[in-house]
Amino acid sequence: MTSTDNTIKPGSWRVALQHAEGKEIPFIMEAEEKNGKTVLYLVNGEERILVDDIEQEGDSVKIGLHIFDADLIAKVEGDKMAGRFVKNDTQEPYAVPFTAEHGQENRFAANPAPANFDYDGKWEVVFTPRGGEPYVAIGEFKQDGNYATGTFLTETGDYRYLEGQVAGNELQLSTFDGNHAYLFTATPDNDSTLTGNFYAGMSGYESWTGKRNPDAELASADSLTFLKPGYETLSFTFPNLEGEQVSLSDDKYKGKVVIVQLVGSWCPNCMDETNFLAPYYDKNKDRGLEIIGLGFERSPEFDQAAARLKKMQERLNVNYDLLVAGVSDKAAAAEALPALNHVLSFPTTIFIGRDGKVRKIHTGFSGPGTGKYYDEFVADFNKTMEELLAE
Repeated sequence: MTSTDNTIKPGSWRVALQHAEGKEIPFIMEAEEKNGKTVLYLVNGEERILVDDIEQEGDSVKIGLHIFDADLIAKVEGDKMAGRFVKNDTQEPYAVPFTAEHGQENRFAANPAPANFDYDGKWEVVFTPRGGEPYVAIGEFKQDGNYATGTFLTETGDYRYLEGQVAGNELQLSTFDGNHAYLFTATPDNDSTLTGNFYAGMSGYESWTGKRNPDAELASADSLTFLKPGYETLSFTFPNLEGEQVSLSDDKYKGKVVIVQLVGSWCPNCMDETNFLAPYYDKNKDRGLEIIGLGFERSPEFDQAAARLKKMQERLNVNYDLLVAGVSDKAAAAEALPALNHVLSFPTTIFIGRDGKVRKIHTGFSGPGTGKYYDEFVADFNKTMEELLAE
């Protein structure tokens, strides 16, 4: 074997994660040379996530996955690699086997059967987890012949950029963002209803049904989380990444508009929101704006939690304050902020006026993968902020 047999070749790699139920969760990874080193991109539709933390050891490679505490660990042999996708921050061991092949650019079949069903449009969806409570969602799909993209929106966030195909009458969509690995499949029952399957990560599974409905809507994201009776303000004190205590009542925040972001470095929806908030803060901080990210991390240990948030801060160019607020549990977050009725989702975003009073609480985040829903969020956010900053 020559020395180049165990390096990652430039070009397209088709990666197939092996779900416990025998399903492949495929995605495309592109490799290129940049400044004398190999970098990778995770490709999902329009999205390209840069992955440049790559360590070569003998015939093995360890690929650190962006801001997440997760890796692809593989043995590389020429045009092939085999290994496992591991998450390092879970209580139970988490490893998903995968194989990858160089030169493959198709997620699913290279020559799918002609599409004979049109999935294009909006679908009213109900997901049913095994042994869990059903929850509602909206499916938005775009189809051009065999090629399909889309996403699902729920009341706590979206399933980001999905890409795949329609072969015959079967829809197949997948995504891998470094933390979430998803495969959605569906077939029509008739012209207006679908039955589908949702495979996630190592062994997650939910069934789903869809009904064509151009008027489908979810509950308003501004109505789900609110202050308990008797509260008008928030108060909290948590350590920053250097361990210094920071309070919302500090002089730095007095008389300013403050956005409080409930965030986690493990959360892809939080990554999307942070990618929006970070440049917004840089552009508007001189107008009397502060943002405080309250980090709820997988590790209860301060040093580990701070290190994960620090990596997120550096990767996403975050120049606003990040505090270590607790563990990544909705009940723990609600306990840390007792003025809230509950915490339904990471992220949750709290808007505070110059008078210190909470004006609005937004649950979840519809990211750029949701198209017009993201545009609507941006327009509403900008309107709210202009009103608050003008006070």
